[in-house]
Amino acid sequence: MKFRRSLVLSAVAALTLVGLHAPSMAQQRLRVAGNFPADHTATKVMEIFKKEVEARTKGELQVDLFPNMQLGGAAENVDQVRSGTVFAIVTSIAYFTRIVPEYEAVSLPFLFSSREAAFRVMDGPVGKLFDERMAQKGFISLGYGELGFRHVTNNVRPITSSADFKGLKIRLQPNEVHLDTFRALGANPVAMDVKEVYSAMQQGVLDGHENPYNIIASRRFNEVQKHLSDTGHFYDFINAAANKRLFERLSKPQQEAVMASMKEAMTWQRAEAAREDERWRQQLVKAGMTFTPITPQGRADFRRSTAGVVESLKKRIDPKLIEAVVTEATK
Repeated sequence: MKFRRSLVLSAVAALTLVGLHAPSMAQQRLRVAGNFPADHTATKVMEIFKKEVEARTKGELQVDLFPNMQLGGAAENVDQVRSGTVFAIVTSIAYFTRIVPEYEAVSLPFLFSSREAAFRVMDGPVGKLFDERMAQKGFISLGYGELGFRHVTNNVRPITSSADFKGLKIRLQPNEVHLDTFRALGANPVAMDVKEVYSAMQQGVLDGHENPYNIIASRRFNEVQKHLSDTGHFYDFINAAANKRLFERLSKPQQEAVMASMKEAMTWQRAEAAREDERWRQQLVKAGMTFTPITPQGRADFRRSTAGVVESLKKRIDPKLIEAVVTEATK
């Protein structure tokens, strides 16, 4: 009798322990990587995402963040998401153009006159088409934010016209439209991961590079660059993307929590990035960079020099998609 009573008590104790530990046993951990510095709004996106996901799922999903290239450069992070060793990445869409070439359609030079026009494209039918292409390649698009208009820096001379680009070794992202654009301007473009850029400019391997003001400042590229011009030649997007297989393993409520959390984070980021843009430029000038604004004549010269880039792109992706992007962007 005592033996039977002892068994019952042991079973009750065991069930109690299981109940106490059930929430932690049910937790899933999501690894999210990024290549932006700690003070960049894209890193804040990751922090907001973590907070919101964990709150919305009541701790069922726990998010581990790896910003500032802790798991390698952007190209490596994309490969990690593709393989499933990392759940998601927050980076520039340029690092996905080798997987989804259609992204190059929103990389055309001088395509967007404003950030509002840019997001009109990405939040509409064209953006949905990009998301479908990403899904076909094993990724789930979680949302788009602003990296911003990209501007040229260099250590040789002020940039005022296409003639000033002649012979300059300029770093660009691994995006064929970007590279074609700078070839058309007369520069010698070099595709390079952002993790290598500072030392390459410091050592004179590169004459310059191009990036939004926020990246130039937060990565301290002004320490190894003299000249800055507001070329605004491309508008660049931040892309948050997850491994499709891992995403689909989540329950429906968890999937909805992930999507809603990233939407909230990106909504904040777009507004904050727009608000901060001029402050970053002023910070670069205050730090000692020589700023040379581009005149309307200079910008018209750039447009003429790069007009053929769109025809080159039409040989690689559907011309109808390019026309849809241009039409929407210029409404």
